[in-house]
Amino acid sequence: MNTKSYFFQSFAIVALAFIAFIGFKQILPDKIFSEGKLDSKNVLIDSLLLESVANDSLSQKGDSISEDEKKEAGEKIVFDASEGIEFPPETFDNYKGYQYLISFYEKLYQLEKNPQSKVRIAYYGDSMTDGDLIVQDVRMNYQERFGGNGVGFVSIISESSASRGSVKTLFSKNWKTQSYLNVKRPTSPFGVNGHVFFANDKSNSTWVQYEAGLTKFSTTLDNPTLFYGKASKKGNVNFIIGKDTLRKTLSPNNLVNTLKVTSGSIKSFKANFIQADSIPIYGFNFDNGSGVHVDNFSQRGNSGLPISMFNAGVMQAFNNNLKYDLIILHYGTNVLNYGTKNYSWYQRGMKKTVAKIKESFPGVSILIVSTADKSTKYDLEMKTDSAVVPLMKAQKRYALDTESGFVNLYTLMGGDGSMVKWVDEAPARANKDYTHFNQRGAKAIGNLLYSQLNKGYEEYKVLREKREAGERPKPVRKTKADSVSVIKDSVNE
Repeated sequence: MNTKSYFFQSFAIVALAFIAFIGFKQILPDKIFSEGKLDSKNVLIDSLLLESVANDSLSQKGDSISEDEKKEAGEKIVFDASEGIEFPPETFDNYKGYQYLISFYEKLYQLEKNPQSKVRIAYYGDSMTDGDLIVQDVRMNYQERFGGNGVGFVSIISESSASRGSVKTLFSKNWKTQSYLNVKRPTSPFGVNGHVFFANDKSNSTWVQYEAGLTKFSTTLDNPTLFYGKASKKGNVNFIIGKDTLRKTLSPNNLVNTLKVTSGSIKSFKANFIQADSIPIYGFNFDNGSGVHVDNFSQRGNSGLPISMFNAGVMQAFNNNLKYDLIILHYGTNVLNYGTKNYSWYQRGMKKTVAKIKESFPGVSILIVSTADKSTKYDLEMKTDSAVVPLMKAQKRYALDTESGFVNLYTLMGGDGSMVKWVDEAPARANKDYTHFNQRGAKAIGNLLYSQLNKGYEEYKVLREKREAGERPKPVRKTKADSVSVIKDSVNE
């Protein structure tokens, strides 16, 4: 075949493929095509989100304002006292829900009194918290004030392993991974991180290696402990620390099992899994046993809906070991791309997610972090995407409905048009996709989140001290003047 005929044949194949694509595009749902709205590359979108969007498309009757939204403007939110403490009333617009964080605040209060005690936070998020962005700054703020060393729970592998500075992870390429984003019925239940891993290569070594990072309070691997699940056969793992090798047995008898690598702090280690192909492996925990510890469970493409698939029994087993006091849900980035302004379907779905968390982690406080600002081009000008505010309000509604705390990240970063400012200012605090923060911006967001949470804590301490003062018995007054003083004291209180 000469060069000219080969060229024309290749051109004809490409032309036919293009015509076929145009034809198929006409009969496929519009929402499959992002119209340039999906800025991130290689982003997975969770299956539950796609199903919810498809169902919403079939039932959508427009973007009319709901009855709930009509009532919101003047609605006054009055809280019932909890443990004798009642935060001041709020409106829907300024809702923060500190009242629902009282159990978390009490644990912080006890930690201040007893530095040897422990507080733990699970931070679930999407690509906004990829690479430990935002979360590492929340963690550092808490550990700076309340103590604590270590990065917390770390998965065997993740998409952001190479970019995470708070802990360095290397791993063999033969791990079998199942994620709650795209697997509904995993071989074994998902772990607290939404993943399960298997060292199922019998021919080659399956390994993972961790090295402490350079971020403050994370320069060592403290009390490294392996978490793994239930299986019918035992396995083995070799831990290589420097020139030493520790050979240990995996006994997968319980829903969740732990195996301590070594006590104290080390800089790095490698774990080789041997004849452990049937055992579900979840990850390692690193903490020094006191102070505040914050686990980052980020997952690109996640809407938050897959958490509703967690196995409550397995989560309770994790919680028996880790003992969470606050769970943060930080989502929204992946829910903005579908052309709707009615997020009642997402509101309903996330209420199921929060219900699963409450079942899985009894008594835990829950904090909802809203979508940040995001900009889209309208008439050649970058402006706040029209879906941002409707989504933020839906997130606030399900926070209120589920008695969760709430951080309005959209207003916290500046509100309308703020993402454009964060991108265009020098030095920039956000990326040119007008969606994600860079490291400088992530640090600012982490500080803003901590500041709001800490403001609630400081208010809690004042209310707590007032309660204690009110509970103390009044001294016996014998004089008339003293009686007047008692009346004045009662009025002041």
